[in-house]
This record gives sequence, structure tokens and C-alpha cells, in this order.
Amino acid sequence: MTMVEPWLARLDAEWLDAVERVERAGQAHPWSRVQLMGALTDVQGSVWGIGEGQRAESGLRGFAVLSRQPFDAELQAITVTPQARRRGLAARLMTALLDEAKEWGSERLLLEVRASNLAALALYRRVGFGDDGVRRGYYPPPAGRGTGAREDALLLSYPLTGHSR
Repeated sequence: MTMVEPWLARLDAEWLDAVERVERAGQAHPWSRVQLMGALTDVQGSVWGIGEGQRAESGLRGFAVLSRQPFDAELQAITVTPQARRRGLAARLMTALLDEAKEWGSERLLLEVRASNLAALALYRRVGFGDDGVRRGYYPPPAGRGTGAREDALLLSYPLTGHSR
């Protein structure tokens, strides 16, 4: 199988259908179409996409939503389609997000993640995110568990000032 060099690009509203397709394929609790459009058109943030093959909707494999706050940046969402996972695409998205947040002058990049999302936690730890706290019972029960206990969110941050990757 020939490896195709992934491409990275900032996405706008024209990418809504492709972003929605990736979100529905990759998330148990996907954002709504309205939420995705809001992210794609938010002047205080950006949406980065990563894909393989042609730089077109059919090639989009993942995306991430970055929001600019007064002093920090926040990773609001990141997902890669299940069939494109374990290829380093999320790590490449993280690099783009960190670079953009630094360009904004943000002091930290913040995020929250399900306590059970071990693959995401491994990525964040590899990048250098540290623990900031826990939001108890923040997320609905994971898909497939039906009715059960809500799940904790782990709060993580990456210092952007005085820190080099």
C-alpha cells in the first residue's frame, strides 16, 4: 500500500458537509450541524482539517476546532475517522493548533477529555500536556453503556509561553 502524504488546511463554511461526515463517523456524541457551522464561521477561532489524497471534501480524514480566549486557546474538538486512526493524523493536527495558538499570543492551550479516552490521553501526554483538574460526571455515559454513570472529564493544559516543543 502506497503512503500518501497528508495535507493540512484551515477549513471554512464550504467544508461543512465533509466536517459533518467526519464528526458523525468519529464521535459517539457528535456535534450538531449548527454547532459545526458555528465553529467553521467563528472569527475567534479556527478549524483545521487533515486529509489524504486530493485536498477535497472526499479526502478529509479529521479536523480540530480551536477557540481563542482572552488569555488562552482551547481545543474544543478533535476527531479522526476510525479507518484513518493510528497514522499520526491527530498529532499533526495538534502541531498546527499549537503553532496557531502561539501565533495568537495565547499563554496556554486548554482541553478536556473523557477519562476513558486512553488513545487521546496518550497523544496529549506525548505532546506535553499536564493535568489541571477533573470535572466529575461531566460527560454522558459512553455509547453502548446505555444508562449508567456519567463520566469524568480530565482538564489538561499545555504552556505556550516560555515552552518550546
